[in-house]
Amino acid sequence: MKLKGAEVLIRCLKEEGVDVIFGYPGGVVLPIYDALYSSDIKHVLVRHEQGAAHAADAYARVTGKVGVCLSTSGPGATNLVTGIANAYMDSVPMVAFTGQVPTGLIGRDAFQEADITGITLPITKHNFLVKKGQDLVRTIKEAFHIARTNRPGPVVVDLPRDIMAGDMDFNGYPNEVGLKGYRVVRNCNMGQVLLAVETIQKAERPVIYAGGGVIGSDASELLQELAIKMKIPVATTLMGIGCFPETHYLSLGMLGMHGTRYANYAVSEADLLIAVGVRFDDRVTGKISSFAPHAKVIHIDIDAAEIGKNFGVDIPIVGNVKQVLEEIVPRLQPCEQFTEWHRTIDRWKEEFPLTYSESHEEGRIKPQYVVEQIYYATQGHAIITTEVGQNQMWAAQFYKFTQPRTFITSGGLGTMGFGLPAAIGAKIGRPDMTVIDIAGDGSIQMNIQELCTAVEQRLPIIICILNNHFLGMVRQWQELFYGGRYSYTDISVQPDFVKLAESYGAIGIRVKDYQDVMPVLQEALTVTDRPVLLDFWVEREANVFPMVPPGESLYNMLGGDEE
Repeated sequence: MKLKGAEVLIRCLKEEGVDVIFGYPGGVVLPIYDALYSSDIKHVLVRHEQGAAHAADAYARVTGKVGVCLSTSGPGATNLVTGIANAYMDSVPMVAFTGQVPTGLIGRDAFQEADITGITLPITKHNFLVKKGQDLVRTIKEAFHIARTNRPGPVVVDLPRDIMAGDMDFNGYPNEVGLKGYRVVRNCNMGQVLLAVETIQKAERPVIYAGGGVIGSDASELLQELAIKMKIPVATTLMGIGCFPETHYLSLGMLGMHGTRYANYAVSEADLLIAVGVRFDDRVTGKISSFAPHAKVIHIDIDAAEIGKNFGVDIPIVGNVKQVLEEIVPRLQPCEQFTEWHRTIDRWKEEFPLTYSESHEEGRIKPQYVVEQIYYATQGHAIITTEVGQNQMWAAQFYKFTQPRTFITSGGLGTMGFGLPAAIGAKIGRPDMTVIDIAGDGSIQMNIQELCTAVEQRLPIIICILNNHFLGMVRQWQELFYGGRYSYTDISVQPDFVKLAESYGAIGIRVKDYQDVMPVLQEALTVTDRPVLLDFWVEREANVFPMVPPGESLYNMLGGDEE
């Protein structure tokens, strides 16, 4: 069968189960957009290519499918770079299709040419430049296979215009893929599994340290079974939030730089640390030489390169988290009673709860209070996306997550501007769920143009801006570590967010009084046909506590009982 390359691309995407693409058109991808015109694949027209990448990223996180984004060549492709890097750092399965100048012009500095495969080499799991039409089908099959298997990640496929516009033979989509040197990890080392079982059984002060790999492998239920069966407290990373219900007695919440005091104390006093789907990030460990100093460490991860990279472990297990836990959990004899270890943690929870002072500026609201009210208004049943900074940490601390794939945030890269396009991708992926972006007044302006996308798509997402008129987290560091010298972090000159939302066709409401917080949230939750932007004016110099100063031990936490 003879088809245009663009038509072959669309057929291959259908075979992969792709039902939505986030993109922005341009000259060299016009053959693809012409093929999309008569396709039943939904295309979401963003207003900036970075928004397309973040939306595809969040769509993948909430659905477990591979997210897809599309851009033109040159600046269109380079505008995807931040979003691709974000997906790479957080191990998100995504395929980014980029247009390229015709093959005969590659390397000649043609109009809107950029070496996108070279540019993205360090921030992709793999990338492809399709030079021949006969390679297109195989390349697409391999791209999706690589993106979703083993440790997930983004793959770039660069598509020259002449390949997309030209005719080629299409003989169907292959059922299997054969990649030399690329093997899907299927079996873990049973000797290490049995050693882990024996070690867990003997531990007196165990802690589970769970990360994004638990969610990515759909292992949350097994992790919960392990924790409950063995009565092991669970601390999560930022990326692991939601893999264990934070309303459960065994939950320690988040650990690390802005984790709970009791999570950090528990890890520091544990005699066994079961690290599941984590990479021992510096924001978690603090001073590496003092992290979990008394503990034997079991590390379960799909990526062998992560084991021992940042922190030495005693029992390494390379494998899919879900498959490894399926081997470990049934072999364990249940722990029958709570111990002195649990009573110690209970005491820490009582002495050092997550809290904040009640004093506040006139006409300003405590940001932590706003997040708590969002939790009460949704009863915990919502997908929360965040921007990056203080808003992100307050969301992680004061919203109690009970389900995986409901906290969508930029972890490894810390990308400002992530939350709004992520909310769009999340709502399109899970239209049955309430989706709320907890934002800062700095971050939201990075991709504020995506309000137009949300309005066009009639998406009832809610954007809650914690507006302190500062670049809040940077200002906090300046206060604590630079003598209060607020160098270029005051952003009091800013748009009227209410009028801006209205100009896009969204609803905008400003909130300055405590008594208005819950009624406004409840009103926003009734809107069904457009986004709602809530501009909460919060205390200008509120800080995120507890806080472990960079490079310090987890014992050395600032704040935590009150500011």
